[in-house]
Amino acid sequence: MRSFVAIPLPDDTRDALEAAQLRLPLGRLVVRENLHLTLAFLDDQSEEALELLHAELEHLRAPEFTVSLSGLGSFGGDKPRLIFANVLHNPALENLHRKVLNAARRAEIIVARRRFHPHVTLARMRPGAGRGDRIANAIATLNDLLFPATPVSSFSLYRSDLHPDGPIYHELARYDLV
Repeated sequence: MRSFVAIPLPDDTRDALEAAQLRLPLGRLVVRENLHLTLAFLDDQSEEALELLHAELEHLRAPEFTVSLSGLGSFGGDKPRLIFANVLHNPALENLHRKVLNAARRAEIIVARRRFHPHVTLARMRPGAGRGDRIANAIATLNDLLFPATPVSSFSLYRSDLHPDGPIYHELARYDLV
């Protein structure tokens, strides 16, 4: 089962992100209900592995905090593959990310090692969508966007079902922060 751990976003943050998406002239926009801040992508996992992870996440303790989103960016260099809202540096978020990774390791889930760059994906580019200069120009015109402060009081385990029209995410469990 394709899965990930992420922070669900409140309606006012989703409203602001949707407004930014409407100003993007390109890409396949992420639907409102799929906007989230990923803590760990788990890839394909068995139900048994996710049950072990669930047990670990139920015992995870971390304080509530607030994240700030500001400006846009892209991944993929000269041929960007996605556009995102940038999440500003936040030690509490990084701490939660580390705790989730440790819980995954205890559940014997191997998470790909990559630098944590917190973001909210707004649009995905189709392969061969063209050079990055058009995307860079779009991002530059929107780079001063500020989004509302986003309180984080929980995180969730999700299943991702891939479909031709885009993925559908299903929340499997929610974990409250204290």
